[in-house]
Amino acid sequence: MTARVRVDGERLRAHLERTAAFGAVDADDGRGRTTLPADAANARARDYLVDRLEEAGLDVRIDAVGNVAGRWTPPTADPAAAPVAAGSHLDSVPRGGIFDGPLGVYAALEAVRAVREAEVSPVRPVDVVCFTGEEGTRFADGVLGSSVAAGERRIDEALALSDGDVTLEEALSRIGYRGTGRLDASEWDAWLELHIEQTDRLAEAGVPLGVVTDITGTVRCHVTIEGEADHAGTTSMADRTDALAAASEVVLATEEAAAEAAATGSGTAVGTVGELDVDPNAVNVVPGSASLRLDLRSVDRSEIRRQLDAVRRVLESVEADRGVSTSLERPYDVPPTPLSDRCRAVVEAAARRAGVDTLAVHSGAGHDTMRVADVTDAALLFVASENGHSHSPKERADWADCAAAATVLAESLARLATTGTGGGDEPGTDGDSNADEDSVADGNGTATDLNDP
Repeated sequence: MTARVRVDGERLRAHLERTAAFGAVDADDGRGRTTLPADAANARARDYLVDRLEEAGLDVRIDAVGNVAGRWTPPTADPAAAPVAAGSHLDSVPRGGIFDGPLGVYAALEAVRAVREAEVSPVRPVDVVCFTGEEGTRFADGVLGSSVAAGERRIDEALALSDGDVTLEEALSRIGYRGTGRLDASEWDAWLELHIEQTDRLAEAGVPLGVVTDITGTVRCHVTIEGEADHAGTTSMADRTDALAAASEVVLATEEAAAEAAATGSGTAVGTVGELDVDPNAVNVVPGSASLRLDLRSVDRSEIRRQLDAVRRVLESVEADRGVSTSLERPYDVPPTPLSDRCRAVVEAAARRAGVDTLAVHSGAGHDTMRVADVTDAALLFVASENGHSHSPKERADWADCAAAATVLAESLARLATTGTGGGDEPGTDGDSNADEDSVADGNGTATDLNDP
């Protein structure tokens, strides 16, 4: 590489502000949007992205679960070489912010534009990717499209998922994004994702860019407690089997176990009871049943296990002491994900070249990268979040920081796309991170054809 790449920050901002209009919600402070997987707002956001990808001259493909990929194959590249890929997602949580997801998608697109305009001779194709259903707000608990791309969920299983009214297959067909084939992340040489940090560590440190070392593991549990509904005025305290009172012990035990794990271990453990349904949910009735959903996280698998053991113990305790019956299901279990040393070294070298300060951080939130990292080398970059707000209209990153982070992404893509190292490695292993920063070698590998069944 002989020239520094420069991302057009104003064009990046324009893309994000245009995307913010799809599913826009009223907010007293900030800008919010609700864009659920395969809803009308998501369809408009997808259409806008596809138009921009085609406008930039990328070959656009859509797979069976709606993952969108735009490929740039430079004249200097071997079309059969393992591509480098970057991107994120366009769906949001209800009343979410405008940076979470779209920043990573459009930073990837603008990074490709910047590399193409610089004096760089890539030997690999580059893919810009938008995954379906990262947030877990419809059809699945999260990282839906990337789970399929990583081979961890079958296409037919994903398409059969339902929101209670329609299946994913029906919803994608309605909006015109039920494609064919499967985006295969294992065929990428490397993957990069840029995301807003979602906490204030970088902002507090005065550093615009974080390089993620590992992504937290997450276990989500569904706990049900069955008691007996009775009249609140005529049932004595000694004769009650109160499901909500039992649930309160579970809530407090979850909090206590997470606090203890955080204080004595890695410092990353958290535990949350974020959802509680009570039946019959009437002021004059002793609750007969309660349903809770728990979220347990840490970068240390053993700390999640300790939290889960504490939950099981309290369930045994309330059964014995309160006479309720309980059950626990664990439908979502993603282990902690360490990220590639090779890709992190490339990002850090690119940041030095671009004059952007970085800080090593862990991610307490899950991302598509944690699935992709199971099958190829991957890195996750964070741009500083003002006041740490996320999943909220208050979510905001400084536009200059976004442009700087996107420039580092572009430099990183340029480095990865102009080297042949790593293409022959086994999936998920690191290549040589000590190679000359400006060296160029031949690439080899295979590319994905999404039109294959």
